[in-house]
Amino acid sequence: MITQFTFAQSITLEDKIYNTVDAFVANPNEESLKKLESFSKNISTLTKNKNELLALVVLHCNKAYYENQFNQLQKAVSSYETAWKTYQKYHLKDYDIVEFCLKPLGNLYTIIGDYDNAENTIKQYYYIATQQKNQQQQYAAVLNLSNVYQNSGRINEAIDLLEKTIRNEKLSNTQKGILLNNLGNNYLLRNINKDPSNAENSFLKAIPLLKQDKSQQEALINSYLNLYKLSINFRRNEALNYYEKARVIFENLHNKSPRYKAQFYLEKIHLLLEQNKLTETQTVLKTVFKTLIPNYSIQKGILPKKNDLYAETILLDALDFQAELFSIQNRPKKALESYTLAFHIEDLFQNLIVYENSKIITQTRNRKRIEKCVAIYQSLFEKEKNQSYIEDAFQLVEKTKSVVLKERVKNNFKTSFKEKALLQQLENQNTTILKEQQKGDLANIETINKAIQKQNELMLQLKQIQVKTSEKLNKNINLNDLYTQLKKDDAIMVEYFCGTEKAYSFTIQNSKISMRPFCYDISMICNTPIITFISFFHNANTITEYLDLFKKEAFATYRVLQLPKKTNHKNLIIIPDGILNFLPFEALITKESSTTNFAQMHYLLNDYNIGYQNSAQFYLAADQNKKQQKETVLGIFPVFENTPYTLTYSKDELHSIQKNFNGKYFQNTTATFKNFKKNAADYGILHLSTHASSGDIETPASIKFYDQEILYSELYHLNLNPDLVVLSACETGIGKLFKGEGSMSIARGFQFAGAQNLLFSLWKVNDYTTSIFMDSFYQNIKNGQSYLEANANAKRDFLKNSAVSNAKKSPYYWSAFVYYGDLQTNNESNTYIFYIFGILILIGLLLIFNRYRK
Repeated sequence: MITQFTFAQSITLEDKIYNTVDAFVANPNEESLKKLESFSKNISTLTKNKNELLALVVLHCNKAYYENQFNQLQKAVSSYETAWKTYQKYHLKDYDIVEFCLKPLGNLYTIIGDYDNAENTIKQYYYIATQQKNQQQQYAAVLNLSNVYQNSGRINEAIDLLEKTIRNEKLSNTQKGILLNNLGNNYLLRNINKDPSNAENSFLKAIPLLKQDKSQQEALINSYLNLYKLSINFRRNEALNYYEKARVIFENLHNKSPRYKAQFYLEKIHLLLEQNKLTETQTVLKTVFKTLIPNYSIQKGILPKKNDLYAETILLDALDFQAELFSIQNRPKKALESYTLAFHIEDLFQNLIVYENSKIITQTRNRKRIEKCVAIYQSLFEKEKNQSYIEDAFQLVEKTKSVVLKERVKNNFKTSFKEKALLQQLENQNTTILKEQQKGDLANIETINKAIQKQNELMLQLKQIQVKTSEKLNKNINLNDLYTQLKKDDAIMVEYFCGTEKAYSFTIQNSKISMRPFCYDISMICNTPIITFISFFHNANTITEYLDLFKKEAFATYRVLQLPKKTNHKNLIIIPDGILNFLPFEALITKESSTTNFAQMHYLLNDYNIGYQNSAQFYLAADQNKKQQKETVLGIFPVFENTPYTLTYSKDELHSIQKNFNGKYFQNTTATFKNFKKNAADYGILHLSTHASSGDIETPASIKFYDQEILYSELYHLNLNPDLVVLSACETGIGKLFKGEGSMSIARGFQFAGAQNLLFSLWKVNDYTTSIFMDSFYQNIKNGQSYLEANANAKRDFLKNSAVSNAKKSPYYWSAFVYYGDLQTNNESNTYIFYIFGILILIGLLLIFNRYRK
């Protein structure tokens, strides 16, 4: 016994860790995994030297691998992240961190939809592999990066990367076969011109290459399955042949993970539904649920329990198929139940993601599901005439609106100082990467890699301190509150949802919601007038040159969008979706006429004061967060004199605002970003008269100060709370568009920073006419009008202005600026003072009059 005790004491902590890992790997199961997790927690604070720390890294990597095998995805990600953080922090060596940590971590990020982290991780280990001249890991990075691009919708980038690698790099037959398979997938997703034919050729080329390597059976199965899915609608016998070849290889595979089994089983669903074999389809789906959910019981109902679900894309696909099956069986309410469980899984995915872009992309996965739910609600309403179905559909659509922005605005009040600092540092590193990448071939790879590495470190720190709240941010709104507020504001609300097959308008009027579908084929019928109408505003002269066509399309678009006819209501609130974010509703024509006089045309502007909001929830919150602040202006007027960017009439704009409002006005060289940041919190109205750009697919939206150009995301952390932000510049409401979330514009940057009321532009505005419009807008505010009224009346004043020529009264010149925000004036208290003062004067006059009579 003494000998054994002495031996036990002589074992180092390093050896103890390795022995524990070896014992676990020899017999991995869920019970031993729990013991390994407990062991890792107990020793995490005891590790002192680098050997012990490296052993701990090895433990976490092994633990993560098996957590993934046992469908504990979130724990697996966390374990890999812990291993990577430790390895970096202590500058450890002598372990293949790329192979055993970064590669699987990057793949898990891709699976859960955390595409920014996936891309950063893959690029980081590509850099490491390049320095170490590890060709196999470089190839793996290209393959996995193409998967990230494919899954995040960047199909052209995936195709370019794969084609370039296949064409230029020295690859083994196996590597080439796998890349060809990926390339074929991306051709199918893009699906333009010869893409289907190119996809088939890629799959057929991949098969003989993959057959040569017995270790690539899964890749070979994927090639056959891709050909099966490509052929199923047109060449069913061929499709069946490809599926059978994949099935035979699958059956002979050893050590198949539950996830891979379930994924293969689901592939058969396409064929079974095509053959209308509904009973067999249900059997396969039950098998999938049982494979992925150990507690699943067929006797307790077809659908799994909500508490047994976890973040897993295969489960999402299974629930979507189950909902489709219920719909075919004419069981719409059960289909809705299945979709509800799928929404729950999407919420679980959202909780795993840090980056804004990844959150937005994962939200877009929900839209097809929501479109199907709305169609079901519409069908149920038509059958049962139960108003609650329309209300449920509206609540569901409302949850798609600006989800990420909504979360950020709500969390602004709860976020700790440390978390805000980390978020800002994270965004700074992202800005460094973006600006360096914009240099193209002159970009410094070392600079980009250092920024990515720092970004990863900050992200891991952020995940540790972020408090996971049990409060559901995207809750149903109180419809009675909405009806009450609309009545108070004398307003009608129209909210849009643009799907892929149908679009819907929800009109809330007189305490009731009505829903109407339109655009049965959104790409061919609906978008024709809408896109044509929007295209008239790309150039200043297009409307005047094609006036008859403009009037025709403006009227057609008005009818397509199902807007309310003129009523006794004064205000109209638009909650746009998709491309409607770029449409100036005020300029729609409500009645056809032959006039060529722009001032005499029947615009929707003449029927209502039109305001916009990101969502009904934002509309309700605007009144709650109203701030009574003295109306002083912080003006930023770079003017850019003696440069190609000179804004000639910007000074006129400055002087017209100065005569109405006190404040601080920076012009020319003093109109710097530093001066703006330093003073922004002290003024009620922030007015920026400058240049801005909407960017493009690769370049983000930006705004110019005298000293520098600022990306929209650099505005996120300004921590503002003004009464109004006026962006008197080109395209400040335009940027990369995400349905539901809106455009990634300068206006969004200010919303992230805390601004609730904004006036911004939808296209390149004219310097001269903007100065006239702004003069009228600020004069209206001075006269006590709300921001909504001031904007609407400034446009009406512009059309009545005899000093403006008919050509300049084209809607191009007056309808660019749209107002998002509160409907009521922010200086109501000042109005009340005027009322009281007026009453006192009246009383005084009455007293004088009575005394005179006596």
